Formats: sequence, C-alpha cells, structure tokens
Amino acid sequence: MPRIGVDATCWHNNRGYGRHARALLSALVRVDSRNQYVFLTDDINGIDGQPSEVEVRPVAASTRTIEAASADGRRGIFDIWRMSRAFAAPDFDLLLFPTVYSYVPVLSRAKKILMIHDVIAETFPQLTFPRRLSRWLWNAKVAMGQWQADSLVTVSEYSRRGLIEHFRLPPGRVHVVGEASDPVFQLLKDPQPTARLKELGLAEGRFIVYVGGFGPHKNLTTLVAAFAALTTHDDLDDVRLVLVGEYGKEVFHSDHATIRQQIHDLGLESRVFFTGFLPDKDLVILLNRATLLALPSLMEGLGLSAIEAAACGLPVVATTASPLPELLGAGGIFVDPMDRAGWEQALLSVIRSKDLRCRLRCEGLASAGHLTWDKAARQLSTVIHKVAIG
Repeated sequence: MPRIGVDATCWHNNRGYGRHARALLSALVRVDSRNQYVFLTDDINGIDGQPSEVEVRPVAASTRTIEAASADGRRGIFDIWRMSRAFAAPDFDLLLFPTVYSYVPVLSRAKKILMIHDVIAETFPQLTFPRRLSRWLWNAKVAMGQWQADSLVTVSEYSRRGLIEHFRLPPGRVHVVGEASDPVFQLLKDPQPTARLKELGLAEGRFIVYVGGFGPHKNLTTLVAAFAALTTHDDLDDVRLVLVGEYGKEVFHSDHATIRQQIHDLGLESRVFFTGFLPDKDLVILLNRATLLALPSLMEGLGLSAIEAAACGLPVVATTASPLPELLGAGGIFVDPMDRAGWEQALLSVIRSKDLRCRLRCEGLASAGHLTWDKAARQLSTVIHKVAIG
C-alpha cells in the first residue's frame, strides 16, 4: 500500500488554513482506503483529534510552524532541515503539503503535491508582508515549492485562474479541491446565547458580523466606514458591528490598531465589538442569531466564513473579488470591495428587507449544502492517484 507523508504542522492553527487542513485531511483518510497516511507534526505533544487510521510522527522543532510562519517571522534553518529530513524518509511514495505556509523543500524520490490557497500575498505583497526580507523569503519559498511540486492544488476555480495567470502555469498543473463548512455550522431551531456571548454583550440586538483576520487586505476600514453611515439612520440604532477573530496574538500582519483608531475617530466604540477568537460552539450561535455576515476583503481564495454563515441560514454580503459569487450565487449579495457606497447600500437593503433576508437564507442554505468535505476529499484523492501513477 502506498505511503503518503502529510505535513500536519498547521493542524493546531485557529485560522482558516488550520481549519481547512483538519477538515480536509480527516475526510481524506476517511474516503481513501487505497493509501496509508503518515502525519508529520512539529508539536511534541502530537495531534489532538487526529484520525485513528493514521500514524503520527512528531519532529522536534525550536519553534512551531504556526508561530514561525508569520508576517515578521521565519522558521529557523535547523527546524527546516529537521522537517525536510523527516519528509525525505525512504518509505514515503508521495508527500502532501496542505498549505504553502508550512512547506519545506525536500530532496527525495517521492512525488509531491503542494496546495496554494490563493495569490493574495502576490497581489498585495505590502499588505501581507510589510518587511522586504519577509516578502523575499515568501517568494523564494513559493518558487521552490512550485519547482518541486508534481502537481499544484488550490481551493477554488477563482484561485486556480489567479495562480495560472500570475505564475504563468500550464493549466494542467493546477487542480481544484474545494472546501466546505464544518457540520457544526447549521441552522438551529432555538439558538440561545451562550455564556460567552452574554459576557460580550451580544445576547440581544441586530448584528452585522465579520469573521476572519485583521490584515489590511481584509479591507475592514471600508466595512467600518459603511457601518458608520448606517448609524445615522434612526431605525438602525440597535444595529451593531461584531468583529470576530484573534487580534491579540495575531501572527500575520495586522491592521487592528488602525481599525481601532478609525472606530474611535468615528465615535463608534459603543456600537462595534471585538470578540477575539470564538470557539465553534459560540460562533455557530452568533451566526444563527445575527442579521447578516459581511466579508469585504480585497481578495479571498475561497471565503470559508461566508460558506459557514450561509450554512447557518445567515444572509451574506461579500466581496466580488472571490469565488463566492460562483459558490453562493443567489445566496449572497456581492459588492466591489472598494465601493464604500455600494457596501452601505447592500447592508442597508438586507437589514431593512425581511423578504430579502428570507430569500438569501433559503438560497444560501441550498448552495452551502452542495459543498462537503467528503466531496473535497474525493477530489484530492483523484489528484493523488493521478500523481502517484505518473
């Protein structure tokens, strides 16, 4: 049985690519019985919740990848060498890297599959890697990964087009393996606020919710400006903006301080809430009780938070610079990320129209229901099989 070495160093990351890796790899092991999977991790405590069918090989590291692979950090040369040596083990027939963030060069006979989720860092380099050295190291890693990979995988047709165009790749080298929401994200009959939501002051009211990081490319200053315009309407005096995501220990380049200052300057401190990271049990309740989800990013490779929101029956207003218009269709309203007036009007329409919210809810639930991790895992299994047989 072929043995596949899998980079699981991002398993414990709370951001989108960590959730992606956990869900996709778990489904892959479940649907693919043709191969034997070995997860390599740089966490000496191993992996929590790993599939029982896999072997886990811890690799010693001075700094875990989820801390080192940041906007201003980098992995130590000895950590890279140790991980590379572990992947070069002669019993591996194929290597799978579920994100380029944690990729390391490997000299071995094994075939290699590398996932590149998007071209955000290439399109907006100064917004993702403010330091010139960090940008140079990122570009070098991506170039090496492309050179070594027998096949590249990305998360949407939108990102596939971006990769082919930006890196001038042959279309046959890049394959799409989709994403989906976790089953925990679902429409609930009676979603009561959790203790954490009550503590945050989010037990009652109408909420515009954003879920994600606070990098400049997330374009949250446009969302805050659009929300500020909404606060001038007397009938919206109970509407609040809730920004969900880790900001205190953010490893990526963050615009959090700028957003805080903007909120202060606009006098919105009592109307905007920063929740920090929310566990799924709290997040699913918030998404079920909110009025809409807004995702104004300058670019999204997929936009998983919008899919999760749609799976909870929450209307979505999202960026056109993403695959979401294709994935959600009539289940969302899509606005150019730089059109502040367009964002104001879209938010206003959804908040004020019950009929529109009902339509978006029904269409969004149907669209999100077509996306499953088992389907994504079967897509990846097909790519693995094609690469393995050469």
